[in-house]
Amino acid sequence: MTLEESFEKLQEIVDTMEGGELGLSESFVKYKEGITLVNQCNEMIDKVEKEVKLINSKGEMTEFEA
Repeated sequence: MTLEESFEKLQEIVDTMEGGELGLSESFVKYKEGITLVNQCNEMIDKVEKEVKLINSKGEMTEFEA
């Protein structure tokens, strides 16, 4: 699943939970699913940040520093 797909799925989960039609156990299942997706998104973002390179004023490649 791509990062974009994960964000879309997270939005679906939020929308479903905000709808107020889920029972407690269903809400808990959706919550756990959402937390798992958030963790996966964070891992993907961390990986991309580590791979991003910048070109400095001398034309040299340098690592991205947040």
